[in-house]
Amino acid sequence: MSKLYSQSREAIFFFNNAGRVLYMNPAAERIVDDDVLRQLYEGHAETICRVCRGYMSETELRTCIACYFTNPESERFTSFQVYLDTVGKGVIPYAASYHTLADEDVHVLMLRDLSQQFKTQESFYQNKMMKHVIHAQENERRRISRELHDSVAQELMSAVIDLRVLKYMTGEEELLKKMRQTEESMTRLLDDIRNLAVELRPAALDDFGLEAAFRSHFKRIQQSYGVTIGFESNLDQQRYGSELETVVYRIGQEAILNALKYADVDHIDLRLREDNGRMWLIVEDRGNGFDPADDPIGTGLGLYGMQERAELVGGKVSVHSERGKGTRITLDIPILSAMQGEGQ
Repeated sequence: MSKLYSQSREAIFFFNNAGRVLYMNPAAERIVDDDVLRQLYEGHAETICRVCRGYMSETELRTCIACYFTNPESERFTSFQVYLDTVGKGVIPYAASYHTLADEDVHVLMLRDLSQQFKTQESFYQNKMMKHVIHAQENERRRISRELHDSVAQELMSAVIDLRVLKYMTGEEELLKKMRQTEESMTRLLDDIRNLAVELRPAALDDFGLEAAFRSHFKRIQQSYGVTIGFESNLDQQRYGSELETVVYRIGQEAILNALKYADVDHIDLRLREDNGRMWLIVEDRGNGFDPADDPIGTGLGLYGMQERAELVGGKVSVHSERGKGTRITLDIPILSAMQGEGQ
């Protein structure tokens, strides 16, 4: 029992009814600074209040109203959460238990550090919230894309057809010239709207999967930028979960966009492969490259966004680059856990 008391990682304080510390174990001594420790051992009442920043109540995150010292008999203080200003670590949340020893005027306060649990919970909730945000974002992209394609583009196409019909109803050269100019402008606008709809959310991704979506994307890139994309894929399945497919497509899209912006190349390679229950996406160019130790060109949000998306499905993104030798971006996703996260 003495070893448990002295070697415990939980801080243990023994108080009398006046709030004076009778004993404390080494873990408790490490929490407070030397001045507070001295006053505790000298028996100054309620010295612990100097480092206490309040307990968590039903209405407040931190409060000192009716705390365990002023109301030690209250059953609600058997177990609670308290915040202490510790040496070198700042304010730390603790799971506390406060008990009165039977037939003795001695109270025991035990504290267990919750900072690691709080970090884990915070990471979990951030990940969960990010999933909801990206899911909502993709749904809105899908809705706007379909609205552009099914409504705006169709109405514009109808207007272009009407213009073509009208050209046969007049022989005035000046009017025909103006109608041809208007038709060309509307045709360009129609192409822009269709491209915007696909960029927002390619229908091929929802209807046919990753390979079809990437091939469609590469065709548009070659038409718009004159850059060719070498594409290889040896996936075992035609379709995966919607979230996994979206993550892979968006990261591949962002990696190619970064290469178009900064690599100064006319060819980019993208490979998709599946091996031992993992999916790999590799985007590689032989362009300018950069030193990973330097701040990235641009805002750096592209690489940060890729990593955030990868974490949503338990994956990770790694970047390898050298100046003058190009850049390779690799996405690694455990397929089974990613699809289990989607409930599949």
